[in-house]
Amino acid sequence: MPGIQLGGFVIGLGADIVEVDRIRGVLERQGERFLDRVFTAEERAYCSGMKHPHKHYAARFAAKEAVAKAFTTGIGAELGWKSVSIYHGARHEPLVRLDEKGEALLRRIGGTRVMVTLSHTETNAMAVALILRE
Repeated sequence: MPGIQLGGFVIGLGADIVEVDRIRGVLERQGERFLDRVFTAEERAYCSGMKHPHKHYAARFAAKEAVAKAFTTGIGAELGWKSVSIYHGARHEPLVRLDEKGEALLRRIGGTRVMVTLSHTETNAMAVALILRE
């Protein structure tokens, strides 16, 4: 099928689940401070255009955590919140964009690609991330 890349070796796997109300609460309490610290402009533009932005922010928060777990670093000195940005591909599939710090870490561990899937309900958002060597 055109556009679908198959194959490769999994060298990292991470998953995360977050309560949507937790993210809604942080948004209500911290607002711009939280958004500026955690999300890229690309993510903010997408989420703010949605009917229920907090659900989409929660899914992206979970995705960032899942990617950090796949790298086995967590969020911190080696990989920051904004090192990972979730955007959409041609088929509206979630894709991962890494900043320079994230790309350097990916090369250092021998990875060539990060894949992510995410989902949300009224109450929970979850994400799973894979780091592949193709």
